[in-house]
Amino acid sequence: MKVISFFNNKGGVGKTTLTGNICAYLAIEMKKRILVVDADPQCNVTQFILGDEKTINMYWPESEPKYNLRTNTILDVVQPILDGDASVNPSVKFLSSKTNRFGVSLLPGHPRFSLLEDALSAAWTELPSGKPGGFRISNWLRTFLKKCESDFDFVFVDVSPSLGALNRSILLSCNHFISPLGADAFSILGLRNIASWMAGWIKYYEVGLEQSERLNPGSLERYEVPKEIPVRNGYVGYTLQQYIAKAKEGVRRPTKAYERILEDLPDEVRKYMIDFSPEKDLTKLHLGDVPNLYSLIPLAQSSNAPIIALRSKDGLVGSQFLQASEYTDIISRLAKKILEGIDG
Repeated sequence: MKVISFFNNKGGVGKTTLTGNICAYLAIEMKKRILVVDADPQCNVTQFILGDEKTINMYWPESEPKYNLRTNTILDVVQPILDGDASVNPSVKFLSSKTNRFGVSLLPGHPRFSLLEDALSAAWTELPSGKPGGFRISNWLRTFLKKCESDFDFVFVDVSPSLGALNRSILLSCNHFISPLGADAFSILGLRNIASWMAGWIKYYEVGLEQSERLNPGSLERYEVPKEIPVRNGYVGYTLQQYIAKAKEGVRRPTKAYERILEDLPDEVRKYMIDFSPEKDLTKLHLGDVPNLYSLIPLAQSSNAPIIALRSKDGLVGSQFLQASEYTDIISRLAKKILEGIDG
């Protein structure tokens, strides 16, 4: 089982849409067993997969039991940590792939999941002491997913754009990550931020491991705390959201700024991200371009379906059929390149 995250420090690059559709393609077309974990307190991928009504009912106040559909969420997983323990709740169940049109199992997010941030930050400061408690809390996701490693081929974790303690703990538990980019300067700056951030916490974590071996030998083994950091060599590559060219005299032309970004992007990836990837061929790290989908995104959201599964009964009309077909081809190529990058 491989754990993967689409991650960038820049929001608004279509990360959740891409995550949902890649997962759906792997599940529906490639027959892979997929689990989606919503680790973003905004719960965007939960809403995308389940739809507004089911999502609202899931979080409805208990004072309105007729609306409350009690479902385990990611908050239930970490509740023991929030209560002051270092363990996770292993009995949390996922929503079955039969409950949605994406064909994926889902661990829904929760708005109060952000409460874990403080506990993770406190645990992180304990690592140099070498005591196992900080390591156990920091590795909460790896510990939880261990229970289902034979049930799924891939776990995709949806995260926020933050460079905080929550996402640090997620990346620590991932085998791979992919960076969705927009054709803008802030996406590139996001790569620079990620590189500096990851290099810093990886080094800090390794110092903590050394201290643990010196001061508390055998303690991490007793609690089955992993010592490796797979994501340090887990960068699969990037996708690029296509730029909407501005019209001048009725003709759409890319701006000079956009052309400069495209020209500089490979060098930026080489400079900042190549050390996190076993693949040194920059052309292979460019996984593909993602088109702007205009009306297809709200249609997919209102239908609670991936774009690759949209049909006329969902409201697909006219040129949207061709657009959806072309997008399916793009997602197909992306999914296959991602698998090649992971297996390679």
